[in-house]
Amino acid sequence: MISEARVYRITLRTRFRGIDVRDGVLLRGPAGWGEFSPFWDYDVAESRRWWAAAEEAALLGWPEPLRESVPVNVTVPAVDAERAHAIVTASGCRTAKVKVAEPGQSAAEDLARVEAVRDALGPDGAVRVDANAAWDVDTAVARIRELDRVGLEYVEQPCASLDELAQLRRRIDVRVAADEVVRRSDDPLRVDLREACDVVVLKVQPLGGVRAALRVAEAHGLPCVVSSALESSVGIAAGVALAAALPELPFACGLATVALLTDDVTGTPLLPVDGALPVVRPDPDRIDAVAADPGTEQRWRARMDAVRAA
Repeated sequence: MISEARVYRITLRTRFRGIDVRDGVLLRGPAGWGEFSPFWDYDVAESRRWWAAAEEAALLGWPEPLRESVPVNVTVPAVDAERAHAIVTASGCRTAKVKVAEPGQSAAEDLARVEAVRDALGPDGAVRVDANAAWDVDTAVARIRELDRVGLEYVEQPCASLDELAQLRRRIDVRVAADEVVRRSDDPLRVDLREACDVVVLKVQPLGGVRAALRVAEAHGLPCVVSSALESSVGIAAGVALAAALPELPFACGLATVALLTDDVTGTPLLPVDGALPVVRPDPDRIDAVAADPGTEQRWRARMDAVRAA
C-alpha cells in the first residue's frame, strides 16, 4: 500500500523539452520510494504506465542488478557552442547526447554545438544526437550527413514514424535509435522495429516499470540504451536499476539528467562520477525544500485520482 505521496517542483537550468520546470509525485511504499511524473502532454491513458512504474518501485522493488554502476552520457541542451563545450568538459563523461533540431534554431547552430562537443570530448569520446522526431526523411539525410563530420555514434528518433525511420536507415551510414515510436506505442512489445532502427531507447516510466522495460528489450533483441524522462534522483534510480539488470549494456545510458535541474529531492543526487552512476536508491530527504505550491499539488493529486480511476 502507498503510505505517502509528496509533490515536488524544481526549475531547470536551461529550457529542455519545451519546459522550464519539472514537477511530479514521489510515492512511498514498503519497497521504498517511487516517482510518478508524466509530462503534462501525456493523457490519462498514457499516464497509466507511468503510474505502474511508480507502484513497482514503491511496492515491489526491482530485479537484482548485474552490475554495480552504469556508464552514462552527459546531455547537452540546445545551447550555444561555448556553453555546450563547458557542459561536456564539466561532466566528466566520455559520451555526450546533443539536442538538435530545436524549433527556431538553424542547422548551422546544430553543427556548431556538435562540433564544440566533439572538441570537448576529444577524438575518443562518443557523440550522439537527438532530434526528437523533428525531421522528414530528406531533411534528416542532409542534416545527419552534415553532423556526421564529427563522427556520430547514433542519431536518436530523427523522424516520427517507423516507415520514415526505415527509409532513412537505408540512406545513411549512422546507426538509428528508436525512442518515441516505442514508448508512445499502444503496445511497445509488438512494434516492428526490424527495418527501422539499430538501437532501442528504454525509459522506465513510459514503459510501465523496470520489469516491463526488460520485457521490451527481450522482445526486440536489439542493443538498448536506458534514458531518463527528466526525473528527480528517485526516478533516475529506476532507470539505473533497469540498466543494471540488462544482460548486456553496450552503450552509455542517458541517465545523467539530474544535472539539468537546479535542485533535487535528495541531498545525495544521482550525478555522474567519472562518467558513471552507482546502483543505489536515494533517500528524498530534501522533499520539503522542493515541495510544490498548493496549486501544483492540487493539480497532481487530481491527476493521480484520474489515472487510478482509469
